[in-house]
Amino acid sequence: MDVLSDVIATLRTGRPHSSRRDRSAPWGMRFEASDGAGFHVVLQGSAWLLPAEGDPVALAPGDVVFLAHGRGHALAADPDAPLEEVRPRPDGTWPDAPPRASASPPRDPSDRLPSSPESPEHVYRLPSPRPPSAGAPTVLLCGAYQLDRARAHPLLSELPEVVHLPARVGAHRSLRAAVELLGSELEEPRPGSDAVVTSLLDTLLLYILRAWWQGERHDSGHPTGWSAALADPAVSAALRAVHGDPSRPWTVEELGALGGLSRAAFARRFTTLVGRPPLAYLTWWRMTTAGRLLRTDGTPLRLVARRTGYASEFAFAKAFKREYGVAPGQYRGRTS
Repeated sequence: MDVLSDVIATLRTGRPHSSRRDRSAPWGMRFEASDGAGFHVVLQGSAWLLPAEGDPVALAPGDVVFLAHGRGHALAADPDAPLEEVRPRPDGTWPDAPPRASASPPRDPSDRLPSSPESPEHVYRLPSPRPPSAGAPTVLLCGAYQLDRARAHPLLSELPEVVHLPARVGAHRSLRAAVELLGSELEEPRPGSDAVVTSLLDTLLLYILRAWWQGERHDSGHPTGWSAALADPAVSAALRAVHGDPSRPWTVEELGALGGLSRAAFARRFTTLVGRPPLAYLTWWRMTTAGRLLRTDGTPLRLVARRTGYASEFAFAKAFKREYGVAPGQYRGRTS
């Protein structure tokens, strides 16, 4: 089982949403805090990200930023630009963007690097770090994912406030390809676009996280936390096993043997990197999986219990109430 894909599928609630927004300077948009996570991609022009805390971040064409913790933030042509509020609807979608400015010229082909094995066509040239001048056009992709914050996985909670992936020649080619496809679908919707956009948004999130962790391992040389856990052969083997079959009565010895480690050595390494002892993580993931099953479909409680490793519905209900504070039936009623 692919741990990253499994975690994202379990934590996500509802459908992701995105829009393509064209702006001409001066412009500014403020995004209020939410339970979800959001991303922004600069397709053309340049912009400034204004996080809730910290210094403004200059964004160039091709730059991607991911805000995992749902903190309020803003995007603007420059740090002092006036800001308009962008409030999502109750279902997470955004109001339609204002009509595109007629003064905005089409994307300049010279903004792209020539196609070559070292500099693929979909990688943008890095511009001057200056913010756009008055009237300069900027084209953005903005998107959001609804997440279950009550069961925040450390895989996401360990991320920094702002994940900034600058455009670099030859870097993150899969991510750039996904951005290009998403931008095309949003610019010119065609039959099947709703399904295509949803799939591309899921793909984009996985590529963003993969690019960040790969960069962490490369830049630091000594990754920590979940970046290190996913890179460690023994720990990642155990995580794949737990996610692949959470109903199995795993023991620490069995999980350690998957990576060729003794019980004690494995337990120490797993606890250091993951942040919980192996069996504590197993129980936590079982309950997280149970919450998703109760939240998303009508699976009978006896089957939910079986899929999460409990021999009886009574034992499952007792463990679930200890974890969530309510009985499984009540939880399902609240979230349905």
